[in-house]
Amino acid sequence: MKQNVVELKATANTMRQDIVRMVNAAGSGHPGGSLSAADIVAALYFNVMDIDPKDPKKVDRDKFVLSKGHAAPVLYTALANRGFFAKEELLQLRKFGAMLQGHPDMKGTPGVDMSTGSLGQGISVAVGMALANKIDGRTSRVYTLLGDGECNEGLVWEALMAGAHYKLSNLTAILDYNGLQIDGSNDDVMGIKPIDKKFESFGWNVIEIDGHDMDAILAAFESAKNETEKPSVILATTVKGKGVSFMEGDYGWHGQAPSDEQLAQALKDLGGDC
Repeated sequence: MKQNVVELKATANTMRQDIVRMVNAAGSGHPGGSLSAADIVAALYFNVMDIDPKDPKKVDRDKFVLSKGHAAPVLYTALANRGFFAKEELLQLRKFGAMLQGHPDMKGTPGVDMSTGSLGQGISVAVGMALANKIDGRTSRVYTLLGDGECNEGLVWEALMAGAHYKLSNLTAILDYNGLQIDGSNDDVMGIKPIDKKFESFGWNVIEIDGHDMDAILAAFESAKNETEKPSVILATTVKGKGVSFMEGDYGWHGQAPSDEQLAQALKDLGGDC
């Protein structure tokens, strides 16, 4: 059953609590960009996508590719809360021999549709998946989540050209547009503005939203489904570290684990139990 907006907001908050817990337990990981994407990923897994945890490999399922693979915690908590595997696995993140490694592994983790990590490759694979669906006459859709720092990669733009060329209206990309990457702000490291005009010039249908407004997120996905000629990109303006007071807007939390004391503060911010 699809969750409504109130339920989705609660699920996204639960996912944020899971993210800080699992990264703390691992002693490493990427909390900032996982927290910024929680609302988007919650909407996909609990409302938008046609998926079945009991049959994770069904041929006609919708597929999700986490192109910014370092944000694996947000995908893992979505999968666990959706029932693809036990939530206890989350606290084994990055442990040797555990299911959940630092980047998604399609061979080892139920529900992961593509192994990712090398930036730019996820969007490229998503284009291939969408093209395959079109050739095979399938109505299922493909979704892929990009980081804004990832847009520094030339491979991204080659994939965008292909997506428009083949009129892959069954493909929706989401840009987690939090303005920050590992070494600082996008503007300081490698500016990507005007990102909307760039996507438009590459032949994509552009939808701009507040990436933390659940009503707007659901409306954007519906709008993308109604586009019949072009692939769509949802430019979702977000806050890196969303929901955790000392992480919000701080690029230092791109790839850093909170201490036990910081975890307690993060969970307090998120309304969870320590």
